[in-house]
Amino acid sequence: MKVRRRAGRGRYDQKTINAILDEGMVGHLGLVTDGQPYVIPVLYARVRREIYLHGSPLSRLLKGMVSGAPLCLTVTLLDGLVLARSAFHHSMNYRSVVVLGEARAVDDPDEKVAALEAIVEHVIPGRTQDARGPSRKELKATEVVAMAIREASAKIRKGPPIDAAEDYALSIWAGEVPLTLVPGTPAPDDRCDSAVPEYLQPYRRPAA
Repeated sequence: MKVRRRAGRGRYDQKTINAILDEGMVGHLGLVTDGQPYVIPVLYARVRREIYLHGSPLSRLLKGMVSGAPLCLTVTLLDGLVLARSAFHHSMNYRSVVVLGEARAVDDPDEKVAALEAIVEHVIPGRTQDARGPSRKELKATEVVAMAIREASAKIRKGPPIDAAEDYALSIWAGEVPLTLVPGTPAPDDRCDSAVPEYLQPYRRPAA
């Protein structure tokens, strides 16, 4: 799977692709079910060359998945706004990944628990050692799908704006506005009397 537009921004090495997937938290999953295309936001976790996804068994999208169904998952990290001297050359700095693969229903209870733990750990490392694990009823109420990574490509845009040569003489501010995901101070609920756990002091995402 090759990047066609702005092909020079394409990356195909596993290290770059894995790093973006591991830093991201929300992906957009696409597939065709009942003859209709669907895309939904999903939490996920990468474990080696598979991606685990979860949701309700009542989900029309997950319910429509069968073993071998083709899937597409996209993950995008927004790193900044790029302001050029002309509106035409405005852009964004980003890192994105597109993954193509096949669905595999996770029915084995032990693998299902491990997959759900992987998703929790992907979002908040250390949390599964602290929180109660899923009950049998909760496992039954949760659908887990594994997506084998068959093909993947990354696309990265970084750096300042690229203006037309004649526009560099214009007296207009141009440059980058960096954007980062910044966690706030953990706020306990009204019935919590436990200390804030170490893994939230401070909370941060792994850097790609």
